[in-house]
Amino acid sequence: MAKPEIHPKWYPEAKVYCNGELVMTVGSTKPELHVDIWSGNHPFYTGTQKIIDTEGRVERFMRKYGMVDATKPAEVEAAKDDAKK
Repeated sequence: MAKPEIHPKWYPEAKVYCNGELVMTVGSTKPELHVDIWSGNHPFYTGTQKIIDTEGRVERFMRKYGMVDATKPAEVEAAKDDAKK
């Protein structure tokens, strides 16, 4: 299968540590892997990720290119207030 002496040593039970805690075992060319982020604490996978338009960039873009109806500013402000809650 693999040619001898050209491939790195394979560790089928390499341990992955995050913040000093063992989180999983994987196959790797290193016996231990120390990571800062993994799927168990990443906001995308844990469902805690929030996309917030804090500077009003979307509204400014919409106004600049005329995509917002000028007769409905109260609705835009209400949506901003709801998003902040």
